[in-house]
Amino acid sequence: MTMTPEPRGRLGTGARGREVQIERQFRATVEDVWAAMTEPDRLERWIGRWEGDPATGTVTFFMTAEGDDVEPEELTITECDAPHRFAADTSVGEGTWHLRFELSQDGEVTTLVFAQALGDDPLGSVGPGWEYYVERLARTLAGKDAADVDWDDYYPAMSDYYEALER
Repeated sequence: MTMTPEPRGRLGTGARGREVQIERQFRATVEDVWAAMTEPDRLERWIGRWEGDPATGTVTFFMTAEGDDVEPEELTITECDAPHRFAADTSVGEGTWHLRFELSQDGEVTTLVFAQALGDDPLGSVGPGWEYYVERLARTLAGKDAADVDWDDYYPAMSDYYEALER
């Protein structure tokens, strides 16, 4: 029996205005979660990989979880305070996504707060997408296969929840 995932996101306000925020806890050290979110080989297990020299402030991101034929995007690092805070901007189509995450550890549990500034992007599609990827991250941190996460459990299944947050 498959459990339907519950949405965890909320509509919040960040430095760039309205944003979707997803909070998740992991039984892992802050260093392990940071590595899973920033090291190319670990990152590729759940979302994609980057190439380049992050010291320059810009890397090329390949969202390989979307398939092999997805165009790479330039990712500009706007903040990096390892292992606690990271922010970046990336162009997606005609627009720019402003992404950030914060990590904190209490005992054996690390809390992730992931956020994307919304701009004109509809919360009904952005929220479910990040729920899906954060679950893939959770699976890899637990030693499981991210490929077991079913996109259809997130989109459009969670769209109504996220659209209601905007009302």
